[in-house]
Amino acid sequence: DTSLTEVNSFSPSVPISPSSMINQYKFEDGPELRDLFITVDDPESHITAIETFITYRVVTKTTRGEFDSSEYEVRRRYQDFLWLKSKLEEAHPTLIIPPLPEKFIMKGMVERFSDEFIETRRKALHKFLNRIADHPTLTFNEDFKIFLTAQAWELSSHKKQGPGLLSRMGQTVRAVASSVRGAVKNRPEMFTEMNNYMETFSQKINLLDKIAHRIYKEERDYCNEMKEYGPIHTLWSASEEAIGDSLKGLAGCIDRCCRATERRMAGLSEHLLPMLHEYVLYSEILMGVLKRRDQIQGELDSKVDALANKKTEKDLFSEEIGKLEDKVERANNALKADWDRWKQNMQWDMRSTFTNVAENNLRYYEE
Repeated sequence: DTSLTEVNSFSPSVPISPSSMINQYKFEDGPELRDLFITVDDPESHITAIETFITYRVVTKTTRGEFDSSEYEVRRRYQDFLWLKSKLEEAHPTLIIPPLPEKFIMKGMVERFSDEFIETRRKALHKFLNRIADHPTLTFNEDFKIFLTAQAWELSSHKKQGPGLLSRMGQTVRAVASSVRGAVKNRPEMFTEMNNYMETFSQKINLLDKIAHRIYKEERDYCNEMKEYGPIHTLWSASEEAIGDSLKGLAGCIDRCCRATERRMAGLSEHLLPMLHEYVLYSEILMGVLKRRDQIQGELDSKVDALANKKTEKDLFSEEIGKLEDKVERANNALKADWDRWKQNMQWDMRSTFTNVAENNLRYYEE
């Protein structure tokens, strides 16, 4: 398993350009292999007597045979994205479903329905759908297809349908989980290692997220002070002929520093902060996935214990245990494959984002 220190394990003895470094890493599916392209754009505000909300245009282009058309355009609101995420979790309890931005993303930093808030959310929703589209299993989920293609009234009708078989299975797992206490007896070692890894990862990524937000706030306050500081020298120069040119030069220097700081802040808000926060959410999702895997394992363990204590109905119990063993194996295999894929993508995201921040810092100090 790759340790957390590998995220920053480039050898200092061999100089490597940031761009060549980034090019060494890429996602599993290159653009030339993709057959599903999704864009989220054109946010619109809707004001009713009951609520105010934003809808986004979702444009899908595809060459897949299971789609009736090669291009679709629908409008979706945040609640529709939440519905899709919940359906994917029900259908695939041990796959890593990409995170959605919270109801109030970056709370305290931007106002709800401000242009900055809407654009931040649009980017997050765009990434959410494309993460699903790039996933080897989730991309073929029927609810995902309906989300991309159904008109508003069709989607509303579909959402009102009762829970399907997979949803009921998910409810069964939750019911069994409530009766399971303590650690799972027969958990394979690799899942214990995953759990330990995620506990450490969660601590580190949450700390990085908090520090990055604090740095951004300090940079913003510093920039606002400079915006007041520079013009004072310009005004002062009008009454000081002897040092007027020096004061104007200083005002111009402060202005250039201010613009450079704004560009660095833009790099933080557009690249570093969203990436860190996405993986804060991913850490919560991974811990939930591991818990659901343990719940399925716990269901099997409880049946095995019941069989050991039963002297009758052994044939019936043996059949149930066989089915549960298959269910646990499918859950384990799904999580193992998704885990490897997630770690590869996580490391690519970390490397590319941290390199981008380093390049921005170099440009800032050069300026």
